[in-house]
Amino acid sequence: MTDKTYHVLFLCTGNSARSIMAEAILNVLGHGRFKAYSAGSHPSGQVQPMARELAEAIGYDAGQMRSKNWDEFAVDGAPEMDIVITVCDKAAGEACPVWLGHPALAHWGVPDPVTATGDEEDRRRAYTAAFATLRRRIELLLSLPLHSLDRLAVQTKLGEIGGGGE
Repeated sequence: MTDKTYHVLFLCTGNSARSIMAEAILNVLGHGRFKAYSAGSHPSGQVQPMARELAEAIGYDAGQMRSKNWDEFAVDGAPEMDIVITVCDKAAGEACPVWLGHPALAHWGVPDPVTATGDEEDRRRAYTAAFATLRRRIELLLSLPLHSLDRLAVQTKLGEIGGGGE
């Protein structure tokens, strides 16, 4: 086993819900073995209240949640990512910056709870469903023997997780 901390960046266009929730889940469940971040190509500048609520419910520090531009992670001095995962189809189709360190890339499309319609209960169900999907996928990520896989193998495994028939 290695003492390496894996740096993972979750991307979404607005960086207000799915990527924020993924960051929180991995930072809590990763127990220091992972350091997760999130960002967006066109950040909204705010964290959605239901996303914040779900992240706080698993013990994530609300003070760490903020909507930010992915350019913060593509400059000298930024953390070098081991893995970059898009969680929305729109961000997956955009031209991403060149990431330092040549990370493994994957796409885990998750329906956007921000676009959910209906009453508060309907919207809460959409957030809870997105959160549960992200949590299942992150639990699978946590079970991977990353220390014994090369970048291409990690990328393949992450792609399999994202295409898991959700």
